[in-house]
Amino acid sequence: MSRLLCLILVVTAALSAQAPNPNAQLIAQRNALEAQLQEIAIVERKVMVPMRDGKRMAADIYRPKDTTKKYPVIFSRTPYNFNFWDVKLGAPADMSTQLSAVKRGYAYVIMNERGHFFSEGQYDILGAPLTDGDDAITWLTSQPWSNGKLGTIGCSSTAEWQMGVAAQNNPHFAAMIPQGFGAGVGKVGPYYEQGNWYRGGAVQMLFIAWIYGEQNQIRPMFPANTSREDLVRASKSFDLAQQLPPVDWSKALAHLPEQDIIKAVDGPHGIFADRMEVSTGGAMIKRTPNDPAWYRGGLWHEGMKINVPGLWFMSWYDVSVGPNLAAYNYVRKTSKPDIANQQYAVIAPTLHCGYTRATADTVVGERSMGDARLDYDSLTYGWFDHFLKGEENGILEKTPRVRYYTMGLNKWQTADTWPPKGAQPVTMYLGSGGQANSLQGDGVLTTAAPAADAPDRYAYDPMNPVPSYGGNVCCTGNAVQGGAFDQRKMEARADILVYTSEALKEDAEVSGSIDATIYVSSDAKDTDFTIKLIDVYPDGRAYNLDETIQRARYRDGYEKPVAFMEKGKVYKIAFQPMTTSNLFAAGHKIRVEISSSNFPRFDRNLNTGGNNYDEVTGVVAHNAIHHSKEYPSQITLTVVKK
Repeated sequence: MSRLLCLILVVTAALSAQAPNPNAQLIAQRNALEAQLQEIAIVERKVMVPMRDGKRMAADIYRPKDTTKKYPVIFSRTPYNFNFWDVKLGAPADMSTQLSAVKRGYAYVIMNERGHFFSEGQYDILGAPLTDGDDAITWLTSQPWSNGKLGTIGCSSTAEWQMGVAAQNNPHFAAMIPQGFGAGVGKVGPYYEQGNWYRGGAVQMLFIAWIYGEQNQIRPMFPANTSREDLVRASKSFDLAQQLPPVDWSKALAHLPEQDIIKAVDGPHGIFADRMEVSTGGAMIKRTPNDPAWYRGGLWHEGMKINVPGLWFMSWYDVSVGPNLAAYNYVRKTSKPDIANQQYAVIAPTLHCGYTRATADTVVGERSMGDARLDYDSLTYGWFDHFLKGEENGILEKTPRVRYYTMGLNKWQTADTWPPKGAQPVTMYLGSGGQANSLQGDGVLTTAAPAADAPDRYAYDPMNPVPSYGGNVCCTGNAVQGGAFDQRKMEARADILVYTSEALKEDAEVSGSIDATIYVSSDAKDTDFTIKLIDVYPDGRAYNLDETIQRARYRDGYEKPVAFMEKGKVYKIAFQPMTTSNLFAAGHKIRVEISSSNFPRFDRNLNTGGNNYDEVTGVVAHNAIHHSKEYPSQITLTVVKK
């Protein structure tokens, strides 16, 4: 038996040795990139950069080998793992970005935010970036190999800190390329999103799923005197990454009370629900939309002037394109005149950070957007070459101020402003015979308000909320799939009111904000109202364009005390603006959906008037939408006349 076992083991080992490694090609490609990088670059990994409070942030630095020249810095700062060694694969990570930057004559630096991986200190949302980001820029541009100019680039969490730090006026911060940067925007114009935490006073639940993997106040760290060589060596074996179990967020986000969602999946303690000793005040779920804590951290808010040239990237199906565009317009309006003329925007028809994944037939959700590709490398390096190297390459002259993609037309368009010049408001009014419930109802959109009020009524049960279906969202794990989806199956629900226009006789390009005001009543002290804008095709397909929500208690504003509702009394609800660029082609119809939930994109209002985050029992709200000359419920589109 022992001889047979030995024979089996020998044969198995031989066969295993002959079997092709499924990762062999990937490993070979990565080894080749690493070899190329080592050939042309001075590589300094796990450089511990000091901050003003003594904590050190870990950075990897890649710069050209020719030490007779000085180089501008392209800087990326992130909470995510950029360990150069893929521990699980046992091979280098993809070094193509670093290689490309060094080949083009840049020093490329990537740094972890405070409290992540090898960086020291405690993590806070955006990682205390105003001081850390400013200190990092000063340190990097003071190195003997630097030419004193630095530009930032990154999408999502690698973009969100850029605006707040740009407002610190560091003289070495020469240009920025924020992409998908909504979670870095606090309060701007009518938006009190506070970094995508809120929309209309309702919690955007994406951050609950995201923070689960990011708040890690209790974590292993190396002694402060550990050498850089030892840190590099250690990172080949382990990288301090949390090994958290996967979570089915489609179920986990339904847990009540809301403040215990992360606790219920055995996630780490941190700033979501636990008051931690961090710079911005902790316990995010307990903050109100205008809580002073939002203004003590790393978010950028209006009033913080930015005087850094910016190339801003946004996308129509990202989580906060409205606040993003408001931030862009604010900077153009308030920065110094020469800097105001150096603000450019690109708005793609993709999901969050999906720019470079566009193809000749870009499909977002279920809707084809056509060929949405752009040469992003030429744009970004043309930008940096001009502002960091001083090259007169004509990038500003040949780049439109605003390049936006119009869905339905499926074409890139250009403008000097947003919205485009010539855009005019067109208002449509909600109407019905009192039975707008579902797609089979009698709801209409017309050019005049109905003479008499025939309110549409529905019951909103927080234990049976309207499920999120597609939309302008990110980062919710498997809970919500973003993008454009045919909404007809959702419109079978009686708690969704459907208002549809007649078929359009001619094309109508809607490019800009969509403002909605409705008149409501309820038997609940507090409840929510949701809205979606939809493009209805001649064959009936109904694709969502944008969506929003408003919590009734905040209807009078976020700087005022909450205002509860009285049974039977009619109230005016104004939504924060939606935004899009879509061609409603002749023969198409414009549709608006009204309801009281869009879950788990937004948290459920339990309708009690309580804190909501610490409650486990809700009540059914019987809500009504009023529409008449007295109560002109309406939607105003920004239509571009050509």
